[in-house]
Order: sequence, then structure tokens, then C-alpha cells
Amino acid sequence: MEDLPTLVRLAKMVHFINLPADKDLIAEKIAASRRSFFGQEQDPKEMEFLFVLQEAHSKAIIGTSALIPRVSWQGHPNMYFQVRRRQHFSEHLGTGQLHETIQLCADETGPSEVGGLILSPGFRGHPQRLGSLLSLVRFHFIALHRKHFSQRIIAEMMGALSTDGRSTLWEYLGRRFINLSYTEADLFSSKSREFIQSLFPGVEMYTSLLPPEARRLIAEVGDETRPAVHLLEGQGFAYRDQCDPFDGGPFLEASRDEIPLVKATRKMKMLGADTKGRTDVFVSHEGKTGFQATRCYGSVEARGIWIPRSVADAIGADDGAILGVTQLAGATTKPAAGTSILDDGRAEFAPIEPAERARAARRRSKA
Repeated sequence: MEDLPTLVRLAKMVHFINLPADKDLIAEKIAASRRSFFGQEQDPKEMEFLFVLQEAHSKAIIGTSALIPRVSWQGHPNMYFQVRRRQHFSEHLGTGQLHETIQLCADETGPSEVGGLILSPGFRGHPQRLGSLLSLVRFHFIALHRKHFSQRIIAEMMGALSTDGRSTLWEYLGRRFINLSYTEADLFSSKSREFIQSLFPGVEMYTSLLPPEARRLIAEVGDETRPAVHLLEGQGFAYRDQCDPFDGGPFLEASRDEIPLVKATRKMKMLGADTKGRTDVFVSHEGKTGFQATRCYGSVEARGIWIPRSVADAIGADDGAILGVTQLAGATTKPAAGTSILDDGRAEFAPIEPAERARAARRRSKA
């Protein structure tokens, strides 16, 4: 719970429906997360797993991500726009047009969701690929606890927003029916979704009636979200012609058991300490302090895995412990020994040295 002020500050950097910048709501999420990680909550509708990324030396929280086992159920739908293409042709004129339409729909089938990923701007571009760690460790966790998660996994990507946090699509469409700002509507939807169904038209609407600057935002993401999209696409997520009714961000979807990292995860015995490993892996341990994981290099054998002693200490594992292991194919960056996720989802890594900060700043300025 001591992470609450930092998580509120991180939430203010972006607009996420599943991590609103509301102190009371985030406090509820932290409490639900602790119950979920420690097995005190068994109802998927009440479960949520909140991970945080922690700098090793200062203990500063610089990132977070989340898993939501159920985002909808009967009487509690998840709302989205279904995007369609309609073709019209006139025989007398000998010409036709292809139109795009959107229609508000409700999903009560109960998919799981990966969401709420925020990395502090000062740590983006880090050589240990911290955004990747925050995102991909969730699939490692899903594989170890499949019973909590649906076969359908969705990711609601943030739509393109203006520099002051407004949605042009909302201003031209949503606000015509719901007299709230984009931020107000997004925050209120985290408490209740009834107002969306009650006030928004449920008919199919032609997007050609919208001005071009709003129409082009349907199923589009901002520049800062594109790396997250590419990361998820690498795990088999794809756009299914569904998008967010507030900002138009696309919904991506994948089948749980077909996600490469889920398929590559298994439980293995820790054989002992070894610093000569060359297999890039996620390893995790679940003990008295909850779920702890890290990315490191290990030696994988049929009978188990060898990992550096510093990594074993970081995740609270002794020789003979049963670890979760995901072999990461095609990785090129070797993380520092001791990278770990502590407590109920807390990640630790080596700090950026001043010289590296300067190099990272130069790379960003060139970009």
C-alpha cells in the first residue's frame, strides 16, 4: 500500500480505464492485487494482478502493468465499437462506394485483459528493455495460473490523444450524446458502464458523417503506444475490427494457449547456482513474499535449471525450489544479474549510470 502515491503519479501520465488517476480506486486495486497474488481471492470477477517495477538501489517505483482475469460478465458488459465495411452500388449510375460503419456493442463473454502498462519516461530506451519486461512477464504468469484466465485474452490499446489529453473522436462523436469530457467519461466508466448503453445510440453509424480528423482516429494509436502494439503482435495478438468507444483505440485479441510465451512456460526444479548459462529466460518463484520473477541467463537441462546465485536470492529461491521458467527465443540484450520482481509483483534492476543516461538522451533527441 505504500506504493499508492507513486502509482497515482504514474497513472496521471496517461489515460487508462484500468488504471485511472484516482487515489481511492488505485488503493482498491492494490488491495485486490494482494488478495489475488496470495490466493485469498478466488472469484475471477474480483481478482486483479498488479505488477510494479522497482529500481534496485533507490527502491523507486518506475513502472506498472496489470492482468485482469475477467473484464465482463452477465450484467457487466465490456463496451466496444464494432467496425464494419458496407458496399453500396447503383446500377443506373454504374458506380458504388465502400463505407466504414461503427456500432456500439456489448460483450458479456468474460475475456481476460492485459493492460495498465506504464513506464516512467526517464527509463524508456533502457538497455534491459524494461517495457518488454513489464509486458511479457504477464504471459509467464498466465501460463503458471491458467485456471484464472479465459481462453480469450484482449488488450485495449490507447487511442491517439492530443497533447492536452483530449480525444478528437470523443469530441466529435461521444460528446454529442454524453455531455462529459473524455477524461470524465473514461473515469466514470471505471465505476459504471450503464451510462454508455443508456445514452449512446445502438444503431450502426456511418463514419463518413464525421470530419476527416475524427474519422482517421478509429482503430489508431498514438506514437507512444506503437511499441506496445508491436510487442503484443509478436505474441500473436491481432486487431479484430473492434475499438474503444471513447478514443477509438483498437482492441487486440489472442488465444491464451496459442500465445508463444504461454506455450514456452513450464515449471522446473532449481538445480543450483551457475553464472555460465547462455539461455535467456524468465524465472519466477512463489514463496512467502508472493510472486517474484526476473529475466536472466540460465542453463536449462531436462532435469531442471541452473541460475546465478544473485538471481536466486532476488526471487527468494533455494536449491531444489520449483521455479516457473520461460525460454525467450531471439533475445539479444543480456540483463544484469539480480533483476527481479519482488513482493506481489515488484521488479528490480540495475540503475542507469549517468553516462548511459546521457547516451539515452542523445538517442531520443536524434529520434
